[in-house]
Amino acid sequence: MQTPLQLSGPGFHLTQAIKSAIRHRAAKLDHLCDNIIGARVSVEAPVHHHRKGGPFNVRIDLVVPGRELASSHRSGESLAIAVREAFEAIHRQLVEYSRLQAREIKTHDGPPRGVVARVLPQGYGFISAADGREVYFHRNSVMDGDFDSLRPGARVWFSEETGDNGPQASTVYVSESGALRTV
Repeated sequence: MQTPLQLSGPGFHLTQAIKSAIRHRAAKLDHLCDNIIGARVSVEAPVHHHRKGGPFNVRIDLVVPGRELASSHRSGESLAIAVREAFEAIHRQLVEYSRLQAREIKTHDGPPRGVVARVLPQGYGFISAADGREVYFHRNSVMDGDFDSLRPGARVWFSEETGDNGPQASTVYVSESGALRTV
C-alpha cells in the first residue's frame, strides 16, 4: 500500500490479536494487488458490548486507481468472524477490479513483421510472416509504389486480413534498417 493501513475502533478497544489479524489480512490484499493506494478498516461494536457481545460491524474501504472499493460485514457471533467475512468480500471485489484492469491494459505490438518471400511479375507476391505463415499481397497494397523495387529478403510490416484464399496483406510498408519508413 502506498499509505499505511488506517485502523480504528471508535469507542471500542481493539485487542492486539484482532489488530494483528486485520494487518495480516490487509497484507494479503496488498500482495494480491500491488497498486492499492490506501486502506481503512473500521470496527464498531454496540455501546454495551461488554455485557452482550456482538453484533460487530467491520467496514473496509480500499482506494485503488480510479475507484474506491468498500465492504461491510456485521456478525452477532464474534468479531473474528466479522473481520474474516468483511475481508473475504473485499478480496472478491479486488480480484474483480484486477481482472477488469488487466483487460483494459492494451498492448501495442505493432503490425506484423515479415520478409518478402517472392515477388511475381503478375503484380503480387508473398511475405514470410514472423510466425512462419505465408501471406499474399498485391501490388496495390504496397505503400509508396515500392512494388517494383521489392526483392526477396526485404523486411516489411503489414496489416493482415482474411481474403478469399487465406491471409492477405491489405497494407505493406517496406522497412529500412529495421525501422518503419515514414511516408
